[in-house]
Amino acid sequence: MKKIFLLLIGIFCATSVLVAQVLSPSDKPNRSQKLLQKRGYGMFIHFGVNTFSDDEWSDGSIPASTYNPTELNCDQWVRVVRDAGFRYVLLITKHHDGFCLWDSKYTDYDVASSPVKTDVVGEVSKACKKYGLDFGIYYSLWDRHEPAYKDKDFGRYIQYMKNQLTELLTNYGPVCELWFDGGWDKDGKEWRIPEIYDFVKKLQPDCAVGVNNAIVDKEDSRNFIMPDDMTVDNRYFMLYFPTDFRLRDPKIAHKKDKKQYLYKGQSYYLPFEHTICLSDSWNWFQKANQKPVRELDELEELFYWCTDNDNTLVLNVPPDNTGRIREYEANTVIELGKRLGIRKNKPFPKNGKCISLDAKAEATSVYENKMDEYGPQRAVDGGMQTRWASSEILPELVVNLNPSERLNKISIFEYCDTKTSDDGISNIRCNRIQSYQIDIWEQDKWVTVYLSDKLMGDCKIIRFPHDYQTSKIRLKVLKATDFPSIYEFNVLAMPDRK
Repeated sequence: MKKIFLLLIGIFCATSVLVAQVLSPSDKPNRSQKLLQKRGYGMFIHFGVNTFSDDEWSDGSIPASTYNPTELNCDQWVRVVRDAGFRYVLLITKHHDGFCLWDSKYTDYDVASSPVKTDVVGEVSKACKKYGLDFGIYYSLWDRHEPAYKDKDFGRYIQYMKNQLTELLTNYGPVCELWFDGGWDKDGKEWRIPEIYDFVKKLQPDCAVGVNNAIVDKEDSRNFIMPDDMTVDNRYFMLYFPTDFRLRDPKIAHKKDKKQYLYKGQSYYLPFEHTICLSDSWNWFQKANQKPVRELDELEELFYWCTDNDNTLVLNVPPDNTGRIREYEANTVIELGKRLGIRKNKPFPKNGKCISLDAKAEATSVYENKMDEYGPQRAVDGGMQTRWASSEILPELVVNLNPSERLNKISIFEYCDTKTSDDGISNIRCNRIQSYQIDIWEQDKWVTVYLSDKLMGDCKIIRFPHDYQTSKIRLKVLKATDFPSIYEFNVLAMPDRK
């Protein structure tokens, strides 16, 4: 009798875990989503045939023989993941070009047909086990090489995907996350996401499934919603259902990000996973020519922003055509982890309290007098796609504050001019603001607390050695190459220093 009782308990517990993984109407995270949020910070690894052709998106015609890393070292990749404080890997297994990083018996467009036949998926998975990290995979729905993709019977390609997903989800141990991309190339229903989702969950019950560009303005619409509009529960709809989390690569969620989204009249809880590039040029695949990385200040602020509100962040650190992560890039993410003070199994570090969010803001000018679109309130609204823009070269932005609140840090995200590179994806950002000062209102006059004749940079962090209290703070532009514009002007109160 005791053995039967224990067996029944085991069956009940196993069933409960399995049921918890399937998305159901709720206003709180299920087990799969809680695990996603606990992981919180992962490293994206873009590597494949594009790495050897200097492409971001190739069309599937590059020969498999082009893939030829001379010093392939997947263990080095995952050591960087561990040393930088990341908690999981998200590996590109197949991008839009269709090239597979494992020996798939369903295609000859893979590593097995290349000069270097190492099963990269297997090596990364093995290294994750070695270093105690979770292993996740990216798989492109869109496939520009596989003939079945263009077959009149699209069910042939669906079966092709299921065959490959079976390989990925049964041969490499636990897979914490499956990140689908490229769904925009077909009508949403053609992908048969309910079938794919259930198929995945049967193979990997704990695996969180997401599809890029999944939130739309109404049922069956193709009007994808930007994260800045995701600030009201139950306003927008899921195009791909079911999925466990939202993706709007590479956009940043709003400070007031909401989690409830609709499908057929019911509400579902969906956290947001961010994807950003280590590269200052926003390139995903590594290029032959070395490119600068983002400044640590910007990476730090983006970490705080993207891991806030129970959301997650995946930072892309791609290996180069030798098959190794470049030393200067590895050093950057390791130093970032040390600066943040990330500790294993500990809560993520947080930014200070933002005392300027939704504060009253004023400006000496607004671009074309479009107050709704470019008004000063856009600099303090918590959105990374909205911005204040000036119609004069040397404007002033004033943010009113509660004088009882203390401040000791400012972060400014400046709108930059961008030049798109030849690959059509990566870019170069150019600052407009070249000299500026920060003033606070004190005893009925402006007092300058910061002055710079350097470029503002993509994200300027100003840390003060002590606290200030003031009723208003001012950004005064002293020199600019074009009309200044600011995404976010954040005034923060950091915790007491000890």
